[in-house]
Amino acid sequence: MSRAEMDQLTSGASNRIIPIFKTLRTSLIFIHTFFLSLLLLLWPRRRRSPAASTPPAQSSVKKRRLVWRMEEEDTQRRRALAEVIEMGENIGDGGFRGRWSTSLFYGVKRNALFFRSWLPESGELKGILIIIHGLNEHSGRYAHFATRLTSCNFGVYAIDWIGHGGSDGLHGFVPSLDHVVADTGAFLEKIKSENPETPCFLFGHSTGGAVVLKAALSPHIEKMVKGIILTSPALRVKPAHPIVKALAPIFSIVIPKFQFKGANKRGIPVSRDPAALLAKYSDPLVYTGPIRVRTGHEILRISSYLMQNLQSVTVPFFVLHGTADKVTDPVASQDLYNEAASEFKDIKLYEGFLHDLLFEPEREEIGQDIINWLMKRLNANKTLAK
Repeated sequence: MSRAEMDQLTSGASNRIIPIFKTLRTSLIFIHTFFLSLLLLLWPRRRRSPAASTPPAQSSVKKRRLVWRMEEEDTQRRRALAEVIEMGENIGDGGFRGRWSTSLFYGVKRNALFFRSWLPESGELKGILIIIHGLNEHSGRYAHFATRLTSCNFGVYAIDWIGHGGSDGLHGFVPSLDHVVADTGAFLEKIKSENPETPCFLFGHSTGGAVVLKAALSPHIEKMVKGIILTSPALRVKPAHPIVKALAPIFSIVIPKFQFKGANKRGIPVSRDPAALLAKYSDPLVYTGPIRVRTGHEILRISSYLMQNLQSVTVPFFVLHGTADKVTDPVASQDLYNEAASEFKDIKLYEGFLHDLLFEPEREEIGQDIINWLMKRLNANKTLAK
């Protein structure tokens, strides 16, 4: 695949947020048009006979029902696709030996959230890793990593956010990342209650890493995990212009689902492996449309919150980042490592690597680094217990 072809394959988080905010500057025209239209709507008109038109309230209800039906049909289509994703990838010469399943979990807002599990065929579990995917992707993309972990006697669970993969919601729309944080905590509680004696870990990629880190700031969640792993976390996401900081909250309320078409142009490659890029962006469960206003605002909001609270991080963690990542900031990961109050913390920066670390050509090396850290953390716990 040529460089030009690779440049056309872009991440949901890569170069989409920045174009949105550039577009916001021109969107002042939209605001002007909006208020002008509102005035026209409120301008006195001749009364029409009841038979001549549908009452406004009835028409509004019909529109909402139509939108709801379309979203529901799309959710069912995505859920059917999620169910048939290959769950057992080959690991070495032996292939995948284990048990896997899919099911639904009802989140804090009673949304049906699709999740997967991979468990070793036999033997006592060393630990459980819960995977929180990144923006616009889904849990099924982590099958290879999950089966690698089961070969080392770890159990793995991975859940799709609202609006992603096989979960409820408009595709690519996140009404609140705080809800995703709460869903993560509730899902962890479920898994921990089913496996009370097994050490649990949280893993988050990109925006999923921000979700995991914010969840771990809660003492209740921190007590339930032995540590967290963050790959390319979205810790420092800045708007392209100061005006965006003022406008984004307003736009996210007035037109939360609006898509800026300019945000779907050429972006930044997230892997140096052309095959991995092609697989990602030909996957029907990966959202490739323009980012929605509320979703972009939520990323800015959680990122800002975390950067203001790095010193409050006390959970054991391992952060991994590629130095050539142009989607999220590797310097922010270094800041996390430097400023966090955690006693048990590690960082690894991969020279020249891009954003999707587990889909880079060196994915096996990165996967082993994570497994080694998990084992180190478990061994540390055993030493403390003696």
